[in-house]
Amino acid sequence: MPYIKLTTTAKVDAAKAQALKAGFGKAIENFPGKTEQWLMVNIEDQQRMWFRGDDSENAAMVDVDLLGGVSKPASEKMTAALCDLLEKELGVSPARVYVKYTGYTDWGWNGANF
Repeated sequence: MPYIKLTTTAKVDAAKAQALKAGFGKAIENFPGKTEQWLMVNIEDQQRMWFRGDDSENAAMVDVDLLGGVSKPASEKMTAALCDLLEKELGVSPARVYVKYTGYTDWGWNGANF
């Protein structure tokens, strides 16, 4: 039950959104038992953002929410994959990307909790 939210200053057209969604689907597999089958993705593009007080270059914030815990080795691989993907698809430098991980013990779907 992963959820990935991308907030970025970059413009994301339909083709880039599909490429990002596919890349997120592959990257989420860094977490054992997580697949694109249950992944929900939200992309908010062309947002006003400053990184270190500077808005002259594109930046991005990625929130990754997971049912269960977040392991350090998996999150390190995930961060590398996400930074590579954002640089490739949107031209956002890894030095202008933050990634935040949150694990949850309760997660609801279809009228009940897992």
